[in-house]
Formats: sequence, C-alpha cells, structure tokens
Amino acid sequence: MRIAIVLLIFFYCSSVSGQNKPLLYNVDDLPQALLQNPGARIDFTRHFGIPLFSQIHFAVGSTGVTAKDIFEDDGRNINARIQSAIRNLTSTDFFSINEQIEIISFGWKMGNRGYFSAGAYQEVDIFAYFPSDPAKLAFEGNADYIGRPFRFDDVSFTGEVLTVYHAGFNYKMDSKLTVGGRVKLYSGIFNVESVDNEGTFTTYDTPGEENFYNHEIDDFNILINTSGYASLRDEEDMTVDQAAAELLSRSFFGQNVGVGVDVGFHYRVTDQFSVNASIRDLGLMFHQKDIENSRYFGSYDSSGLEPLFPELDNEETIPYWDVLEEQFDANLKDVKTFSEYNTWRPLKYNASIQFGTGKSILPCDYLISKKPRYMNLFGMIVSGVNRPKGPTYGVTTYWDRKVNDYFRFRVAYGLDQFSRTKFGVMASSRFKNFNAYIALNDIIGYTNLANAHSASLQLGIQYVFKDL
Repeated sequence: MRIAIVLLIFFYCSSVSGQNKPLLYNVDDLPQALLQNPGARIDFTRHFGIPLFSQIHFAVGSTGVTAKDIFEDDGRNINARIQSAIRNLTSTDFFSINEQIEIISFGWKMGNRGYFSAGAYQEVDIFAYFPSDPAKLAFEGNADYIGRPFRFDDVSFTGEVLTVYHAGFNYKMDSKLTVGGRVKLYSGIFNVESVDNEGTFTTYDTPGEENFYNHEIDDFNILINTSGYASLRDEEDMTVDQAAAELLSRSFFGQNVGVGVDVGFHYRVTDQFSVNASIRDLGLMFHQKDIENSRYFGSYDSSGLEPLFPELDNEETIPYWDVLEEQFDANLKDVKTFSEYNTWRPLKYNASIQFGTGKSILPCDYLISKKPRYMNLFGMIVSGVNRPKGPTYGVTTYWDRKVNDYFRFRVAYGLDQFSRTKFGVMASSRFKNFNAYIALNDIIGYTNLANAHSASLQLGIQYVFKDL
C-alpha cells in the first residue's frame, strides 16, 4: 500500500502538468506574463483560461550527470559507470524537478489603467544536492580515504507539493511606468526538507596500538522534517481512491497553509528601450498538521573491535556485530518528533532589458487604442531561484518577432548551471479570441534526452480579448 501511495503522489504531481520561464517572460499578449512579472506591460483587456489547460509546465534538470553516463553500453559494467559518476559529481551539483498546472485563470481591465487577475495552480518542486561524501563512503568505503573527513552537510534536499491561490493587480502609473503585485495563499499537500545538516566521519591510521584504525563520528546531526506524509504511510488499509481523495482535499486548505507575495515593474525608458524586474514567491509555509520529523544525532569514537577467538571448539564466538550495533545505539540517537516547523518558498527573481525595432501601428495597448509597437524585440533576461546552498541562475537572450496581431514567435539562447548551449523557441497564435502557445527550452536536448542535462516544456490554451 505504501508503494501505491508513493506512486499516486508521483503521478498526481506529474500527470497534471514553476520556476522561472524565460520564454514566457515579457510576452505582453500572454496572461502568463503576469505570473512571471505582476508589473508587466500587457496589451489585452480580458482573459480566462481553459481549466487545467491554460498552462502546463514541466522542467527537469541535472547539473553533473545524465542518464547516458549511467546506462550507456561503453564496455564497462554499470558499477564502474556509477563509480565514475560519483567521483565526477561534487556537493554543489544538484537535481531539480518542477511541475505546474494552472487550474483556473481569469482577469479583466479595471478602469482606464488597472488590470485585475486571479486564479489557482498546482505546483511540485523537488530539489536535491548530490550527497557527495556520504555517497563515496557508501559506495567505495573508507580504505582509500584515511585521514580524510566525510562531511554530512552534503545531505541537503527539499520537496513540496502544494496548491497556490492568487490575486494580483497591474497598474499603469503613466506612459512609462507600470507596477504590479500579487498576493498568494498556499495550501500544502506534502513537504519534506532536510537542510543545515552537520557531522563528519573520519578514519585515522593508528599504528602501534591494538587496532590499526580509529573511527570517529563527530557532531553528527541529521534532521528530516515532513508534513502530509505520516498519515498516508500509517493508513495501511487506505485504498488508492481514498489516498487520491485525501490528496485532493488537501488542495483546499485542508492541511498546512502559507502566504506569499509577488511584486514587479516595467519601465519604458524610451519608446524603444525598456527595463523590468520581478520578485516572486516571497512567502512562508507554516507546517502544523500531520508532522513527523526524524533526527539522528550524536558523536562516537571507536578504535575498532579486537577479534578474540575462543580457545575451545565448544565455546561460542563473541557477537561482534551485535556489540558494535549496541555501541552505535548507545552513542548515536534516533528520535522522532512532531513539532511544527516553517519553510521559506523558493524565492524567484527576474530582471531584463528589451529593445524594439521595426515600428508598426497596431492596437496593442489597453490604455491607448492605437500606439506604435515594435515588431522585433531583442532582450536579455537574468533569472534565479534561491536554494539552500545559494541561488541557481540563468541568462537568456532572445529575439521576439511579432509577425502580426495574431501570431508571434520567440527564439532564445541561454546558459545556466545545466547547459551552456540552451536554445529555446516559443510560438503563440490567436484565432479571433482563442489563444494557443507552446514553448520548448533546451531543444538540442530533445534530440537525445538520455544525454540531456535539462529539458522544459510550457503549453496552454485560453481566451484572450483585446477589446471590451
């Protein structure tokens, strides 16, 4: 049953398919631009999304290893390939999965300068650093690392499944400046977090003593916090349908809750040149229900076990492993607690510049019915996400072509910690008021997913109106 629950959580997270989406940032005729920057300049007067289909987003990445590195048939056995990968990975390498689906989305113009938007989306975010030292210790042992401490602060990971309810307001201050903000309420479905761990394991060479080596565990302290997991794990008789109903109920503030805000602005320096920036998910989750925390801590110093053999055949041997286990239990404590804890949402930030060429007169501004618009837009976006060991980052340059008032595309080149050759493409088409868009990032990786360090996809369909 536990396996079924885990699989259910996985498929609930992935089948209903964020982080930063540079291919949708600054796209002024897509409502999703307001989710990236609530102060974005927009050119529509109303919108509403097709429920569950207005935005589907999925992104996965690994900085240090690909599936090909592990499973490629290169004449070596898989253990040798895994060992090679472990040696090449460091404690700053990481793995990331992010999924988002827009459940509902709508908005409309308010007055001559304002635009209100609201909706709800479900999000999954999993992020883990590679535990370099513990992995080497587990896979290779300590024989080749005498005197070298294995650090357990390499263990650092977070994961969450939640529903986000939001409402935002975009306001055009004047012909140059647009500002906006968004309030978010979080409904937690599942959370796991293990950060700020401590401790080292070191083996010392001690010639001349009874044993050759001394093993020392110093200030070991590993803490894993969870919410939304214990109740599912303990319900042995819960069916898959019951587990699905329980997960769904948690989407509507049935479990843990939180609050956050987004803020942003767009400033048109000249008719052709603009700058803008946003900060998203400045928020906190309060985990107060269905809590289970596991802590393993302590220090231990052992000179090993001296093997003593009985002189007579009928005497029993000494249970060395039982003795060692008792020593570990006596010095390293494993406790469970149920205390509340809080977590920060992964803070996301974007900043960009944009330059337009090829002036055309099209009805593109919700304040003024006819205003010059530039058909070619060239821009650069700097984006990042705060993580336990520091921010991840990315830089994207793009050419955005507005072919006409019904079709536009964007081609982009970017680099980040996953790839230095990240090419992307976005296309958005509108038939009357019906809009469809698709964006693929790191399209080179799609030619060979086994060898790709990252891949992302966004698509959606909705109704967008330019006139009331």
